[in-house]
Amino acid sequence: MPILTLLGIGLAAGILSGLVGIGGGLVIVPLLVMLGGMSQISAQGTSIGALILPVGIFAALKYHRAGNLDIRSSAFIACAMALGAYFGATLALQLPQDTLKKIFGIVLVSAGLKFLLAK
Repeated sequence: MPILTLLGIGLAAGILSGLVGIGGGLVIVPLLVMLGGMSQISAQGTSIGALILPVGIFAALKYHRAGNLDIRSSAFIACAMALGAYFGATLALQLPQDTLKKIFGIVLVSAGLKFLLAK
């Protein structure tokens, strides 16, 4: 995949991550599949690799400086998330690609509907 495409995907994900807290699953994964022709599982792994430190640390610092970061809550969520990510990745690697794509689509559509129908 061309470097400029990868940089564009990263920039879009970074802006959306800092702006509204989304990036990896909602932006990077679909774009890597659609524009890069990656498999679902490779796109998910690549997204996780890209998000591990750079996005989180810079966005968290900005929110912390503005007084909008509850460090205690974040620490508990991070611990549970680490455990969940391990088991989720184990499960994802065992699922057929079609099943994984359907689960991914259901999650995105469900989240989108919830936001669209919110009052």
